[in-house]
Amino acid sequence: MATGKRVGVLTGGGDCPGLNAVLRAITRKGIEMYDHEILGFRNGWQGPLQGVVTPLGLDDVEAVLNRGGTMLGSSRTNPYNEDDGVAGIKATLADNEVDALIAIGGEDTLGVAERLSGEGIPIVGVPKTIDNDLEATDYTFGFDTAVHIATEAIDRLRTTAESHHRALVVEVMGRHAGWIALHSGLAGGANVILGPEQRFSVEQVCTWVQRRFERQYAPIIVVAEGAVPEGGEEVLQAGEKDAFGHVRLGGVGTWLAEEIAQRTGQESRAVVLGHTQRGGTPTAYDRVLATRFGLHAIDAVHDGDFGTMVALRGTEVVRVPLADATSALKTVPLQRYTEARALFG
Repeated sequence: MATGKRVGVLTGGGDCPGLNAVLRAITRKGIEMYDHEILGFRNGWQGPLQGVVTPLGLDDVEAVLNRGGTMLGSSRTNPYNEDDGVAGIKATLADNEVDALIAIGGEDTLGVAERLSGEGIPIVGVPKTIDNDLEATDYTFGFDTAVHIATEAIDRLRTTAESHHRALVVEVMGRHAGWIALHSGLAGGANVILGPEQRFSVEQVCTWVQRRFERQYAPIIVVAEGAVPEGGEEVLQAGEKDAFGHVRLGGVGTWLAEEIAQRTGQESRAVVLGHTQRGGTPTAYDRVLATRFGLHAIDAVHDGDFGTMVALRGTEVVRVPLADATSALKTVPLQRYTEARALFG
């Protein structure tokens, strides 16, 4: 019989490459070094709400390091939108004799974790968002993979754009922060990069596009899904909101491609990368970062250092208060876009 703690773990929000690496590290170190029992709650906060739990052993995580997605499943369930949601979570943890909970997620998942921590539930957080928009950590796992996928797509699209002499608008993820757009745009040699942090002028974009065509090259425009034109609004894919109040964005790329075609007379196409950025094998960088986060998270549980989140500061993994994780979004500074503008057109 184990002499350590019974530790629950869940993955919430959108999936991203590296989640299984975190689970592997938590499980292996938790069992082999601390003699803890690891319990996986299925489908984000839905698991502890509904009591859907599965034991995680060494064999369960043996071959998951390079797998995308999450072996535990995920959801955008918000227990604070459910009747007696907090009471239900406390009851599930008590019924399963869980001593501590590790919540792996982004702003919404960790926001719930921070509130539950304030209600006495022992929780440690692990930051997860491909948007890289959590202020408390320098980088989040999944971001590097998303940038690599977007960059490869840009490289491939450039050859067909040049062959057909058309403008290509590549829409990438980024609701409030344009880190994926900025990094993939720079790495892929995009001629225009548009993020959510500042509104863009369609007229200026068309000027850059025309300048590119005048030099006998086809322009590539990278735009984050949350980017907004001057005098316009976000382009919505659907009107309904999820449990955390978010509408589904998407479509700005198609809209912009049509505007470019109408205003310049040049053929223009849009490519929406969407969930391809979330799926597939994580890069080596994301596997390492995710593994380190998992190792440090189970250390925090073992130390009883609850109400904290593991974070990357420089090259070191540190612990910060959960409240810091959700206090502010990390958006792209204006000077980073200004820096990139020298390469536009």
